[in-house]
Amino acid sequence: MKKGIIYLVGAGPGDPGLFTIKGKSVMETADVVVFDRLVSKRILAYAPQGAEMIYVGKKAGEHVMSQDDINAVLAQKAEAGKTVVRLKGGDPFLFGRGGEEAQYIRERGLDFEIVPGITSAAAAPAYAGIPLTHRDNNSSLTIIAGHESPEKNQSSVNWELLGKSKGTLVFLMGVKNLRFICRRLMECGKDADTPAALIRWGTWPEQLVLTGRLDTVARLAEERNIRPPAVIVIGKVVEMREQLAWLEKKPLWGKKIVVTRTRAQAGVMAEKIQALGGEAIEFPVIAVERETDLKNLHNALKNINHYDWLIFTSVNGVNIFWDEVIKYGLDIRAFYDIKIAAIGAATRKALEGRGLKVQSVPAEFRAEGMVEALSKEIAGGQWALLPRARGARTLLPDSLRGRGVRVNEIYLYQAVTDAGTNHTLRDDIIKGAFDYLTFTSSSAVDNFVKIIGQENAVTLDKKVRVSCIGPVTADTAEKYGFTVHVRADVYTVDGLLEAVMDDVKVQRGNDF
Repeated sequence: MKKGIIYLVGAGPGDPGLFTIKGKSVMETADVVVFDRLVSKRILAYAPQGAEMIYVGKKAGEHVMSQDDINAVLAQKAEAGKTVVRLKGGDPFLFGRGGEEAQYIRERGLDFEIVPGITSAAAAPAYAGIPLTHRDNNSSLTIIAGHESPEKNQSSVNWELLGKSKGTLVFLMGVKNLRFICRRLMECGKDADTPAALIRWGTWPEQLVLTGRLDTVARLAEERNIRPPAVIVIGKVVEMREQLAWLEKKPLWGKKIVVTRTRAQAGVMAEKIQALGGEAIEFPVIAVERETDLKNLHNALKNINHYDWLIFTSVNGVNIFWDEVIKYGLDIRAFYDIKIAAIGAATRKALEGRGLKVQSVPAEFRAEGMVEALSKEIAGGQWALLPRARGARTLLPDSLRGRGVRVNEIYLYQAVTDAGTNHTLRDDIIKGAFDYLTFTSSSAVDNFVKIIGQENAVTLDKKVRVSCIGPVTADTAEKYGFTVHVRADVYTVDGLLEAVMDDVKVQRGNDF
């Protein structure tokens, strides 16, 4: 039996982009992942398919599993020869009980490693535009656990020292005791007008920042009904937020955007949305189903030198086509004398990534644009190979054949409804708990309506803003009763997000 090992890994404060490279590499080797409540799903997705996922999350007053039970699970799995990742929010050695878990593991003669994580004590203020130290304000920092009971006879917190401190104070897990914390600091000499901030869900799309003074912040938090998780920052550096706030200035800040692309494609768009300050809700409605019989493609590859043109309409088509090229034993040399056309920048990039030169890309990324572009380049009597999706519009092959081009249209795949629908997420989407619904193809619209139901689509239309990548997709959305608020001028994901950003500007302008 192989020897087991336990990695105590800090997952960071929430934003998956702050997860460490070593943390990711360790996750990718895990047999078992034991994870806390405040861990992003995108970080959990680094675990190998088939890894055992054990949730042991805790929040105030609710523990799924006691600490003793967590320790026992870690040891049991490692003793069975498993690679165990204990994934903890923030840093495992900063109020994360990582030290206790490491002691327990060592006492049982098991191996462990520590992978530090970025603590919310540093990350949340940074994302709020509050530097913990600054040459003009202070050069010291104290991090304090804020959940100690006010009824405790002997406090482990030196309030007298904190009251006299000129440095920044950061309290973790202190929302419930905020009024007590502020009162004790003032009793011990801290000025009542000391700037204070409360950062809820720091680094997450839901981040909320409340600022005030030591004598007002608790009341303000109660009025706003602020609940954990939140980081408390006390000190003159809080004043710098007015100048240094940056996250809220991002163009999609605070907007929840549903992405309906395939699972393989949704992640790229989600990352772009997050980089722009929004929250992406991945709800794949399309799955790419390969054709089981590709003998027509193999026949075409056998006679590839007979073709003058090779035309691609999607990245999916490129991927499947090239897989079959490799299986058939060919490489880029087989296409040296064939001109290649592609609809869209992404399709062109996929081809160029395989070493193929693309001669024709239409200015308008749809079939009409390709017809117009090829009308100046392709001649009657020439042969064109068109590998694409079953069920696609017939405009392109019909137009080419009408000009005397000999088109061999081969179906590589079809877009089907994704069978792995998350029904809890489906219910949330039906309720309209988001701002924008995005569609990048007509098949995405068809399958979205099939999943949520036509009657729910009509209701949903009144609650959210619908965004479409081009006129064909928009026409399909309108056919189902959607009001299309956003239409991309450039038919790409970047073009769609640009259009959404423009719409957000308009909507925000209307709010003032």
